[in-house]
Amino acid sequence: MTSGVLPAQALRQLIASGALAGTPAIRDDQLQPASLDLRLGTVAYRVRASFLTGRGRSVEDRLAEFTMHKVNLAEGAVLEKNCVYVIPLAERLVLPQGITAVANAKSSSGRLDLLTRTIADGGIEFDRIAEGYAGPLYAEVCPRSFSVLVRAGQRLNQIRFRQGQAVLSDAELIALHAVEPLVSGMAVISEGLGFSVDLQPATGTLVGYRAKPHAGVIDLDRIGHYPVADFWEELHSTDGRIILDPGAFYILVSREAVTIPPDYAAEMAPYLAMVGEFRVHYAGFFDPGFGHAAAGGAGSRGVLEVRCHEAPFVLEHGQVVGRLVYERMSERPETLYGAGIASNYQGQGLKLAKQFR
Repeated sequence: MTSGVLPAQALRQLIASGALAGTPAIRDDQLQPASLDLRLGTVAYRVRASFLTGRGRSVEDRLAEFTMHKVNLAEGAVLEKNCVYVIPLAERLVLPQGITAVANAKSSSGRLDLLTRTIADGGIEFDRIAEGYAGPLYAEVCPRSFSVLVRAGQRLNQIRFRQGQAVLSDAELIALHAVEPLVSGMAVISEGLGFSVDLQPATGTLVGYRAKPHAGVIDLDRIGHYPVADFWEELHSTDGRIILDPGAFYILVSREAVTIPPDYAAEMAPYLAMVGEFRVHYAGFFDPGFGHAAAGGAGSRGVLEVRCHEAPFVLEHGQVVGRLVYERMSERPETLYGAGIASNYQGQGLKLAKQFR
């Protein structure tokens, strides 16, 4: 098999071989161009604190140490804001040698400020699964801004598989950008493709949203249902800057339109901590075809999920806040993001999660 990120057709082969399995069986609509959606199981464990499993230990062992109570998700249950839950997932892995996996929150999870990470038996990192791993998967979920109503079978995170080395070097990224522009405007390439924040929109003064601190519960199955004003404050700027409040959560947008060509995938990575007291992104996967004109994505921006840390911080228009790390696909996906599949954020600008209207 060629090195690179595995596309949907290769994931089907993993499913057929038993390397990737689920109870109930994995559905075809879980397959994305370069990843697989993971489903919540029927129970959530409310735990005292987030934890990493540790070498030689199982998540089940650690749950015995940290569980406060169990929550039945079969009929739906509320995960409370600022509480930590561990939820067994419906999927399990028997990874072949040479294939590793990395997980990430789905876009809508990130935009709702749901801290969603994947843990596995023997794990010493969140969201990273080593070659040869055989065992169950779990989601650790901590709602940060809003309490949420979840049900078994819902998909808060996703997993991507790769064979060998897939990341493009800066030299390779520069060469690719010369052939097929990856970003509108000047490309800032250093350990990936840098992108900046847009605080001077072409029309109007709306630059983003800040989560309200005492909002109601969001039912994740209700699409296009909730009024924005019940959960978010609009952020306006006339001078190309905003001041981030410590502890607050923001939805902003990149200044640049971004393109992921069909033979590549990308992951949003945090920028250097030295540039400011904030963190950008929870949901980091960009699928092949995102922002690609042929897949209906011309002009797609990156939505930024921003949380300010210890001190108020002035964020200014054009400030570099993150980077995209590009990876080769092992082969071109049979379907691209936005091309005939239910892709909620193709062609997006500043956009909240799909639950809002």
